[in-house]
Amino acid sequence: MDYEDLVSVTIVTYNSGRFIKRCLESVLEQRYPRLEVIVIDNASTDGTVDILSQFEDRCLIVYNQENIGFAAAQNQAIRLAKGDWILTLNPDVLLLPNFVAALVEAGHIDRRVGTVCGKLLTLSPHFEIPERPVVDSTGIYFTPSLRHLDRGSQEIDNGHYLNFEYVFGASAAAALYRREMIEDISINGEFFDPDFFVYREDADVAWRAQLMGWRCIYTPRARAYHVRTVLPGNRRALPPIINMHSVKNRFLMRIKNMTLDLYRRNWLWITGRDILVIGCCLLWEHTSLKAFWYLVKNWKRVWAKRREIMKKRRVSDAYIASWFSYKPVSHPAPKPSARLQARLRASRN
Repeated sequence: MDYEDLVSVTIVTYNSGRFIKRCLESVLEQRYPRLEVIVIDNASTDGTVDILSQFEDRCLIVYNQENIGFAAAQNQAIRLAKGDWILTLNPDVLLLPNFVAALVEAGHIDRRVGTVCGKLLTLSPHFEIPERPVVDSTGIYFTPSLRHLDRGSQEIDNGHYLNFEYVFGASAAAALYRREMIEDISINGEFFDPDFFVYREDADVAWRAQLMGWRCIYTPRARAYHVRTVLPGNRRALPPIINMHSVKNRFLMRIKNMTLDLYRRNWLWITGRDILVIGCCLLWEHTSLKAFWYLVKNWKRVWAKRREIMKKRRVSDAYIASWFSYKPVSHPAPKPSARLQARLRASRN
C-alpha cells in the first residue's frame, strides 16, 4: 500500500460563475502531490465559460452543447478520469489545503471503504465564511420514511464530530470514491444514475454501495466549506424543475434499492410520507406531477436496474435496516495508524 494514488477531481458546472474561480483555486492549492482536475460545463450562459478558459492550461475542461444534468456529466468526467480515487466536487465548495490528503489518508484505513467524506461547513452565497462555523454535512443518513438528510446540518460547530466514523454515505458536493467501488457498483457502466438528472443521485449511490457491501468513512481531518442551496425547509423557494426531480428521484431511489424486508419494517412511516408527497403534488405543486408520468413511462428500464442491483447485493436485511433511523446512525472507525500517516507525509515531500 502506498500514497502515490492519483486523485481525479471532477466538477460539473452550470451557470456557476459566482463560485467556480475560487473553487478551482482551492483545488489547485491542495497539498496533495498527485491531482488531475476535470471540469464538465453543461452549456453555461452566465460567463462561466470565460472563467474556465483561464484554467485550461491546468485542468481538462469539456464544454457540452446542452445541459445533460449533474449525474450524466459526472459520469462523463469519471470516464475521462485516470485516478485511483474520484473526488466529486460542486463548484460552490471551497477546500482547505489538506482536504484531499486527509480524505486519501482515511480511505486507506480499511479496504472495504469505498467512499470518504469530511466535515463540510456552511459558506454564504457570497463565498464568505461565517464568523460562527455552522455544519453543512458530515455524511448523509436515512430515516425510516426514506428521507435522506445531512448529518449535523445547520448545527453550530462547537468542536463535535471529531471522531473517525462509518456513516451511511457522503454528499457528492465533496465525496471521494474509490475507483474499484465505482466499477463494482456501476449499473450499465453508469455510476450516477442519469435518470436522476440532478438531486438525490448521491443518496442513490450511497444506498447501492451499502447493498453491495461497501463502507463510507467520515474523517474529521478533511474540512471544506459549501454554499447549500437546497435544504428541507426551503422547498417553496426552489425552481419547480428542482422540486419535480426531487419527487421523481425519491421514488426512483426506492424502486431500485428498497428490499421487501425494509418496507415491512417501516411501511407505516413510508406510506405516511408517500401520502404527504402525493397529496402536496395533487393539491399545490402541480408541476411535480410530471415525476409520476416519468416513472410510468420508464418503468421497464428502472426495474431492470433494480434487478441488476439485487443480483449484486451482498449484505443481510438486518444490516441494511440498521441504518434507517430518525437519529443519525454511525459506528466507530479506526484512526489512521502512525505508519500510514508517515507514509502520506513522505509522499508529499
